[in-house]
Amino acid sequence: MSAPNIRRAVQLIPPCATTGIGSLPHTQVELGLQAALALDIPFLPQLPLRHPSEFMIPAALEGLPGLHYDEEGMCTVNLAEWEAGRAAFEARLEEALASGQLEAFEPTLEGCRAWRPFLWEVENRKLALAKAHLAGPFTVRSVARTSDGTAALDVPGLDQAMYRLVMARTLAMVKALRRANTTPIFFLDEPGLYAFQRSQPRHLLALQELKLLVLALRREGALVGIHCCGNTDWAALLDVQPDLLSLDVRLSLDAVLEETVALNRFLEAGATLCLGIIPTDLSSTYNVEELAESIEASFKAALPPGWSFTKVLSHVLLTPACGLAMRSVTDAERILGELRGAQRLLHETLDTERGPEFYVI
Repeated sequence: MSAPNIRRAVQLIPPCATTGIGSLPHTQVELGLQAALALDIPFLPQLPLRHPSEFMIPAALEGLPGLHYDEEGMCTVNLAEWEAGRAAFEARLEEALASGQLEAFEPTLEGCRAWRPFLWEVENRKLALAKAHLAGPFTVRSVARTSDGTAALDVPGLDQAMYRLVMARTLAMVKALRRANTTPIFFLDEPGLYAFQRSQPRHLLALQELKLLVLALRREGALVGIHCCGNTDWAALLDVQPDLLSLDVRLSLDAVLEETVALNRFLEAGATLCLGIIPTDLSSTYNVEELAESIEASFKAALPPGWSFTKVLSHVLLTPACGLAMRSVTDAERILGELRGAQRLLHETLDTERGPEFYVI
């Protein structure tokens, strides 16, 4: 098979480069940033343990009229408050999207304390790549509820306002990263896609809206990823055509590889995988060497015809399986250390099959 048409931004990713999913357990911004900046591709850390406003749903929806959240970050929308503030909010949102002047929708200190310090680090370190993320529109609207328990996805008006708010905030973040002179790798965090069903017309529409958001972020110069740490309809998600698809290796790699036709389209388009290789469930028992070997075995057994293990591996990212906010700092440090260990093992595999000159980090 001829060489695939790898997207130029994907080519910037070093083989088996490490990065994080997003959240960390630190309560001090400086220590969280230190951990996030130590990986090959530094990432924006969310630090929700000090204040629940940094949990994924409140952070994505901050500024929405009627939004309330509890200590665990679970969100509800008071419909009376929403209706009272709706007109002014939607007018401000539409004006910003139409003009492209989106700075007001960047994360505030309440939504992400590390945001401004991270931008400073990106610019002053002259980072070629930097990763950020936000909860994606399917998850936000599936998880957030009205005060009577209805999912926002099923409330016309509120549903679209949430989608456009997520669009405005993600675009604002990508624009800010571009101003910091980096190529953004921007992930939409979509664990809620475990509930996706093709039989639900609203779900199908929401998946098309997700695809539109991916395209909008790509037009702004971002390499766009989707993270789903549960199982889902992988063929449908692969056909959204993000630049990167992030998954829990133990839970989902074999299921993704089974979708041969959709995976082949995904790889042919020059996209790549983000492998959550280190489990973050503390009840798991594992051996890092066996985890690395399992990736090699799965790829060699089930990649679509014409694709080599080394070709695919040469552009993947490596991460923990999920965010680390609910782990201790000690556990997070151990997991990130194991991530580097898995990287060394996979580099040795590339050394053996392609030669050490194949990659440089």
